[in-house]
Amino acid sequence: MSTGRFRIPPPRMRMPEKPLLLGLVQLNANPDDEDRWPRTEEAIRYAARRGAQLIVLPELFATSYLAVEMDAARFALAEPVPGPTSQRCAALAAELGVVLVASVFEAAAPGLAFNTALVFDTDGTMLGRYRKEHIPDDPLYYEKFYFTPGGEGAGNTGVFDTAVGRIGVRICWDQWFPEAARISALRGAEVIVYPTAIGTIEAEGPEEHARQMDAWKTVQRGHAVANGVFVAACNRVGDEGPLSFWGQSFIAGPQGEVLAEASASPTEAGAEVIVVPLERARLREVREMWPFFRDRRIERYGPLQRRWLGDTDASSDGSEPGRSGTAQRER
Repeated sequence: MSTGRFRIPPPRMRMPEKPLLLGLVQLNANPDDEDRWPRTEEAIRYAARRGAQLIVLPELFATSYLAVEMDAARFALAEPVPGPTSQRCAALAAELGVVLVASVFEAAAPGLAFNTALVFDTDGTMLGRYRKEHIPDDPLYYEKFYFTPGGEGAGNTGVFDTAVGRIGVRICWDQWFPEAARISALRGAEVIVYPTAIGTIEAEGPEEHARQMDAWKTVQRGHAVANGVFVAACNRVGDEGPLSFWGQSFIAGPQGEVLAEASASPTEAGAEVIVVPLERARLREVREMWPFFRDRRIERYGPLQRRWLGDTDASSDGSEPGRSGTAQRER
């Protein structure tokens, strides 16, 4: 088409983007520290046969959840990277041509360990590791005894460019912190995955259990909405001593819609697999409709660098510490 001096090219058709098929492997609880690898491998293969391109395992999948007690003998469960679990995962990812996210108890040095998620590409290459940054210390979740917080090096960004797309990886307790999810999205993650080991304590009672479970789902769905990304949590399920892991691994879309959810009960097979196509076009559509990134007031968020703002050095309106909010308005 031409209008005098200027030629207007015909509109270009946007090629449809292929969906990313995400698979979550929800494993039964493992109170006796049995060899988890055979059933895990079987479940990974099943997910791959169903077309999964990105497969996520639960937090610390290879053993029981060790942090129910503080016992130095349990450091014997930690392993180096590379080590037996990472080598098995690398070989299987290469054989199946999938991206695999596997959580391990990483031994870095005597008395120095991390709660680490390893990311393997479709050729078996370990793209890197994410070391859990937020470490809980609650009854039956005594993780500070075992794990050093990650995040001290520039490499611990938690975002990886894989053969199937850019993914964000965080771990369990990280999922309660909107700042961490935001950073993953700002680094370009299309989906944020959370290997997870979360459940309830029997003494808290069913009403409290229901509130906690609803909060767990709600906060992650909120991350999906606020950042226009897919979010997935892969949990374990069943009883390990005083802890009852509630399963219900799920995948949420960029408007917080739950696309798939696993059951709340262990399976006879020892694992439950869900596979969901993530339509990349939805990310663009939602972000153009709800342009939260455009409207962020990044110059106003300096106070987030402080632990708490309810002291005399910080004004209530979010202005810089030591500067009066009234003075700011009058200028």
